[in-house]
Amino acid sequence: MAEERTQRRLAAIMVADVVGYSRLMQADEAGTLARLKKRRSEVLKPAVERHRGRIVKYIGDGVLIEFASAVDAVECAVQLQQAMESANAGLPEDRRIRLRIGINLGDVIVEGSDLYGDGVNIASRIEALADSGSVVVSRTVYNHVRGKVQVGFEDLGEQRLKNIAWPVQVYRAQLGREVAPRPALALPDKPSIAVLPFTNMSNDPEQEYFVDGLAEDLITDLSKVPGLFVISRHSAFAFKGKSVDIRSVAKDLGVRFVVEGSVRRAASRVRINAQFIDAQDGTHLWADRFDRDLADFFLLQDDVVGRIVSALAGVLPSSRALPRQRATNLEAYDLFVRGRVQVMLSLESNRVARALLQRSIELDPGFADAHAWLAISYLWNWTYWAESLETQSLALATAQRAVSLDPDNAGAHAILGYALIHDRKMDVGAAELTRALQINPNHADAWAFLGVTKAFEGSAVEAIESLRTAFRLNPHPLGWYYWHLGYVQYAAGQYEEAAETLRHEATHRSGSQRILAASLAKLGRMEEAKLEATQFLAAQPYFSARQWGSTQPFRNEVDRQHFIDGYVKAGLPE
Repeated sequence: MAEERTQRRLAAIMVADVVGYSRLMQADEAGTLARLKKRRSEVLKPAVERHRGRIVKYIGDGVLIEFASAVDAVECAVQLQQAMESANAGLPEDRRIRLRIGINLGDVIVEGSDLYGDGVNIASRIEALADSGSVVVSRTVYNHVRGKVQVGFEDLGEQRLKNIAWPVQVYRAQLGREVAPRPALALPDKPSIAVLPFTNMSNDPEQEYFVDGLAEDLITDLSKVPGLFVISRHSAFAFKGKSVDIRSVAKDLGVRFVVEGSVRRAASRVRINAQFIDAQDGTHLWADRFDRDLADFFLLQDDVVGRIVSALAGVLPSSRALPRQRATNLEAYDLFVRGRVQVMLSLESNRVARALLQRSIELDPGFADAHAWLAISYLWNWTYWAESLETQSLALATAQRAVSLDPDNAGAHAILGYALIHDRKMDVGAAELTRALQINPNHADAWAFLGVTKAFEGSAVEAIESLRTAFRLNPHPLGWYYWHLGYVQYAAGQYEEAAETLRHEATHRSGSQRILAASLAKLGRMEEAKLEATQFLAAQPYFSARQWGSTQPFRNEVDRQHFIDGYVKAGLPE
């Protein structure tokens, strides 16, 4: 028999086991086994099937389950806990079967039908942190599902896990508390569009990257069309895997038009169904089906964008789709879209992303987008996780390479600008950010980078406006947006607003907690400030206010001292 080939893939992994199983077995062995088998067949299996999961194996009283989507995994876990509690109704306390559940999103090794690797190990380790009847998730899962599931989360902070080399930030789902609805956003004064994630019709989870990549590239292409307001990828993808009402989505994102569709990729062919909808009245302005050879995929992307822009002729008569440099190698493109989605999620996923992007560049050395996102990977490693100082120079060199390959790549200019700012080349860095926004006025990350740059330059009030623009383009952002907004609010002396921003669950108890402590100290709320400072130091015990200040590229010394004074007042080491 031929040896099965070992494969890797990204998966959402759920690990669950029965709380107090030994005690239950000791009290009633036969009855416990019977109830457990019944729960597995009547509660667990149906819940997993409804959410498109796969039961990998049972391990004693526990179970290992794989999902292609983190949203599916969390929604399944929540419904499973609710169903288990309903099934316990009427049973005496010593006969009730309750679960604890842990979920992680990570790279897994596939051998036959089984799964191995850190992706599985982390899920197992955080499951042990769960209380009876609760669900805990890693930060990678939280980043994917925040804003997409009707459940709040409590930040449990970074946890040291057995046999895992790095700390993992963990969140507990608040099963009894739903997320409050977001207020409606006003429509911009120009045509506004959201491209929703396309549906994967291939019945192959491995194709999710390819399908998501198509929608992401459409967002990038449309963002460069003059006169359009285009919602960022992260906020549009907040609705991935959910059955949505187009009008509700448009209201939530504050847009008039929505693009949605589906993709089926098989062998050497790809079929795309796409439609362009006016969400105000539900009118389909344009719909079409594309059935092409994969060799024509990049031309197909141009075709879809051109059709959408043509459909906008009535409200945007002078616009046209702009030419864009694309990959020339489909395998390189596949690796790129796999890597792009993981760059900013966590240190672990950043490492995975870097390897994928490097391989993409090996296959297609002229692929500017792969160079740009590799530069982002280096920059995040340097500015947020400080894993290696070498990545500072690598970020600069790689972003410069991306710009040289494609001078019209807004992302490359934005990341080069931000890297130059942190390298204390303020004027040239600000010029790169300005160029990025000239190419793509809808580049939300560039607006966020520009905001922090203005704070470094001493224009904190203007910085806040840049961050507000970033939030409007990306209403469901990653946590670093809140970090940056709180940073510039503190710089502007808006301590109350900074404290509120930095207590947002997306950033609280991350490195931004030091700025929260300083904001509270400036407000005279010393007890709260000391608590936040103590929690921050527990995670970063070697922090020094002056050493931190020496790394920040403030143009004016008084602005640097403003932060240092706040940190010291909150009780952080000088």
